[in-house]
Amino acid sequence: MRTPASTYRLQIRRGFTLFDAAEKVPYLKNLGVDWVYLSPILTAEQGSDHGYDVTDPSAVDPERGGPEGLLALSKAAREHGMGVLVDIVPNHVGVATPIQNPWWWSLLKEGQDSPYAEAFDVDWELGGGKVRLPILGSDADLDKLEVKDGELRYYDHRFPLTEGTYTEGDSPQDAHSRQHYQLMDWRRADAELNYRRFFAVTTLAGIRVEEPSVFDKAHAEVGRWFNEGLVDGLRVDHPDGLADPAGYLRWLKDLSGGAYVLVEKILEPGEVLPQEFACEGTTGYDALADVDRVFVDPAGQQALDALDASLRGTSGPADYAEMIRGTKRMIADGILRSEVLRLARLVPESYGLEPDQAADAIAEIIASFPVYRTYLPVGAEILKEACESAAAHRPDLEVAVGTLLPLLLDPANPIAVRFQQTSGMVMAKGVEDTAFYRYTRLGTLTEVGAEPTEFAVSPEEFHRRMQRRQQDLPLSMTTLSTHDTKRSEDARARISVIAELPQEWTETLETLRRLAPIPDGPYENLLWQAVVGAWPASRERLQGYASKAAREAGNSTKWTDPNEDFEAQVEAAVDAVFDDAEVAKVVGDFVARIDAFSATNSVSAKLVQLTMPGVPDVYQGSEFWERSLTDPDNRRPVDFAARQAELAKLDDGTLPRAGTEASKLLVTSRALRLRRDRPELFQGYAPVAATGAAAAHLVAFSRGAGASPGVLTLATRLPAGLEAGGGWRDTAVELPSAMRDELTGATHGPGPVSVAGVLGTYPVALLVPVDGEKA
Repeated sequence: MRTPASTYRLQIRRGFTLFDAAEKVPYLKNLGVDWVYLSPILTAEQGSDHGYDVTDPSAVDPERGGPEGLLALSKAAREHGMGVLVDIVPNHVGVATPIQNPWWWSLLKEGQDSPYAEAFDVDWELGGGKVRLPILGSDADLDKLEVKDGELRYYDHRFPLTEGTYTEGDSPQDAHSRQHYQLMDWRRADAELNYRRFFAVTTLAGIRVEEPSVFDKAHAEVGRWFNEGLVDGLRVDHPDGLADPAGYLRWLKDLSGGAYVLVEKILEPGEVLPQEFACEGTTGYDALADVDRVFVDPAGQQALDALDASLRGTSGPADYAEMIRGTKRMIADGILRSEVLRLARLVPESYGLEPDQAADAIAEIIASFPVYRTYLPVGAEILKEACESAAAHRPDLEVAVGTLLPLLLDPANPIAVRFQQTSGMVMAKGVEDTAFYRYTRLGTLTEVGAEPTEFAVSPEEFHRRMQRRQQDLPLSMTTLSTHDTKRSEDARARISVIAELPQEWTETLETLRRLAPIPDGPYENLLWQAVVGAWPASRERLQGYASKAAREAGNSTKWTDPNEDFEAQVEAAVDAVFDDAEVAKVVGDFVARIDAFSATNSVSAKLVQLTMPGVPDVYQGSEFWERSLTDPDNRRPVDFAARQAELAKLDDGTLPRAGTEASKLLVTSRALRLRRDRPELFQGYAPVAATGAAAAHLVAFSRGAGASPGVLTLATRLPAGLEAGGGWRDTAVELPSAMRDELTGATHGPGPVSVAGVLGTYPVALLVPVDGEKA
């Protein structure tokens, strides 16, 4: 199996095709990248910027360059000695525009007789033999249907007509009543939908890849990539939605000839990948959380907790465990009620539970789940504990929960299979997409894959986790930014400084709240942290984020029921950053106060991530500052020409100033090149201890293994505190031999060396053994 030394994620779309990616390969090679990592490239909904709404899995998307584009990209990669990793989406397909998806069009036209009927997860009995499509403005809108060109139309929506179901003189409503689908009010989807979907997105229909014939149809094109040597590895999107993730991964390994495979799996604290998973690891959110927290000051927790309590008007900070139980229950009773009711319908009548009682108990069990899902029999104890928690929280459901437990524990029972697919949906919507916008004491902590109650980790704990990673997941991906992160790496690096200066932040926030008030204190904390993290940013970007964040939180306004007065105040607050000189000065002054510290955090986190155990990924453009907020902000076009020009300057010997964008490019390029060209220097992991007054401000480790020397990484942590304490002073580290800093070219050691001397130019050092040399 070929494995990458590093990857570089590119978002492939109509505005940046596979041909464009092929042109960037020489730059990526020079940057130090080993494999090109592509977002989904199969045919997707026309105009899709992300590609996760695949409409035809049998071909590479023409809008993204088609098969010719993939061939060009693969050829360019091969010519430069690079590999190709591609993101695939096995859980669902895009059905927003039925005519674009031949599988879905066939299903709607032919119903259960369609050759693709087995591909979709439809409860035909609930729908009376029809697929329910929630697209009408109201059920009264059936009067607005028309028949045109042999199709049923609703405004711009087009649907097939089964042969023989419409003749001249029939009304469109009569034709509609004879179809294998039922158009209904979009609001009914929450409780009456009868097909599995991705989370609560009705335009993404789940498919049943657990069926061999469906797997084969959905992966024929993927198999071609490997048969023709076009691709070297796969990233699997949302495996938790599958009926049998472990079985799917085994099939995928066989299809790919044993290729490198990663899964987009979010691991909760203490959770590990099931041994049955035929893959090399995750896409790196777990690593991201560890890196973030070693750069957060634990001393700031008390003050930020106090601020949170004051914003909420409570005696203490938000109770996160209680919060997520509530948000998950809200999701289970709300936008994912259809999925819970479908589970309830699978409870045999002989068990004596009324459907509503069964649904109530199922929702409570899911709300009590500490992880995304189980993989029975793996996780049986977690399920039992969740049931105990549910019964304790709702004593009135104790009998119902106890009745359900044997059913849910049986891996062969359909309700157990579907329950496992559903619990992760509720977790994602209730936690990532709701609670993460409500739990706002420090934005760094509410990132995908993170545990927000873990405020910080010490260097000692970080080292323990890295040693486990080296032992257990040496080929798992590591990352700092993705297309899904709520805040990209350098926005979080800036926000993390708040933990070092909590009182200054409290005063700044108080001023902003006075000048541009919003009647939701926790949300104000979230919003102003995001503004500071992303600054400078355009009005359009910040308005987009502010609106989305408020609606995702769902406390003061909602997607389905916008509070116009509240949203007007949010819009006015964001406008004030651009239109009110006093507000602009408050934001600008605070950013200026922390900017040098945030730059230190940025390059320190980057170097740690690029040199720690695992396969480091660089998200497109993040070799420069990456201060994007949540999607779609983090999927904006990248100016590769600027990066290429700056890299050329570095390679000509120009040494950039610390704290500049170019200094991040220097760190990124030198670390990537070293990982690719000197893999023997990254074979182990050992903490490197520092001595002296500021030892706690250093994260240092060696990647050597046994007697074999390795790279030594030095990175600064908590820079505001370091400055306030008088700098490095007598802090020193012991170097085992003479070592050259790949960033500056300076040589240090052997023996004890002053950290102030090693980090005299940059807040980080990338030290490589120099055979036979003395400083």
